[in-house]
Amino acid sequence: MKKIVVFTGAGISRESGIATFRDIDGLWAEHRIEDVCTPEALARNRTRVIDFYNMRRREVLSKEPNAAHHALVNLEKHFDVEVVTQNIDDLHERAGSTHVLHLHGEIRKLRSSLDELASVPIEGWEQPLDARHADGSLLRPFVVFFGESVPMLERAAEIVRAADAMIVVGTSLQVYPAASLVHYLRPDAPLWLIDPNAPPLRRSGLSVIRQPASVGVPQLVGELICHAN
Repeated sequence: MKKIVVFTGAGISRESGIATFRDIDGLWAEHRIEDVCTPEALARNRTRVIDFYNMRRREVLSKEPNAAHHALVNLEKHFDVEVVTQNIDDLHERAGSTHVLHLHGEIRKLRSSLDELASVPIEGWEQPLDARHADGSLLRPFVVFFGESVPMLERAAEIVRAADAMIVVGTSLQVYPAASLVHYLRPDAPLWLIDPNAPPLRRSGLSVIRQPASVGVPQLVGELICHAN
């Protein structure tokens, strides 16, 4: 069975109604990165940072997977599919995808302040300010802040290296180091970009589908399954 890696960004979640950071009317238009998404911000004003992510978590819990998420679950019935996502929501998992790697963390988990991989699930949307991990440290959102390393990046690169094909959905390929993942794909492997504003990319085997995720992903998945049968 062919192995397909699907690399998703904010565009796939936007169609479920989740606010994005980089759009002109996105979250960074209302909040400065320095105030809510850095280790220094957490140390300086813990209440503000925790409240910001409580609101993000509340928003995620109010949304549902869309047609793109469900199409990728269908793809998994016919191919060996692994999803690598820049998104911190759990819409892929709620749709039914079983192999999902989150590069930038998971909003429905908290983590130790001492160990970047020591995470615990959170029930509901609200993190108490004084909640602590079993190691004694204060819990914080399980999110990779700006200026922090991306601990799952090497594992993601391994997944891409081993893939027979790659589908990129809803990302500008401007957020590094995550955007560098496409360069780990074998030169002879097919690559599809699905986004209304797909960025320019030069490589052989590239196909561009300038559609929203909820349109382009089901379209491509239908074609791949048809050709596989």
